[in-house]
Amino acid sequence: MRIIIASAAGLLLSASIASAQDAPPHPGQAVFAQCRACHQVGPTARNGVGPQLNGLFGRTAGSVAGYNYSPAYKTPEVTAKVWSEENFAAYIRDPRTVTPGTRMVFAGLRNDDQIKNLIGYLALFNPDGSPRAAAAATPAAPAAATPPSADTTTQPKP
Repeated sequence: MRIIIASAAGLLLSASIASAQDAPPHPGQAVFAQCRACHQVGPTARNGVGPQLNGLFGRTAGSVAGYNYSPAYKTPEVTAKVWSEENFAAYIRDPRTVTPGTRMVFAGLRNDDQIKNLIGYLALFNPDGSPRAAAAATPAAPAAATPPSADTTTQPKP
């Protein structure tokens, strides 16, 4: 019996790994390739030339521990900002205009679809770099309650 259970568990694990490998990459992953020289995301992300970007949305600007921000990110105007999809879209479109004095050398993204895809990709990562649950990224419709009289489960006979 243990062999059957172990075999079934192995099959399920193999199927889930194959499924994850077969999944197409998020369209924002290709856009993030432009950011990768300075920024990281994921469970092993660390600060580099730029801060790691795990859990970006909802985080206070200029607040990643261990990263030495430019003076522009230490101003009250910036440290009062909490990153949202909207203000990040404006920032990534033209970083130097939104945050004068930033050390970020990237000129900006001009393509709205690329910005949207990048935001979607960054939103996939929790602050610790683990992937966000799909339900958190896309709210699901509430499930309809099954009335007790419509219970279709099979009960064992005594």
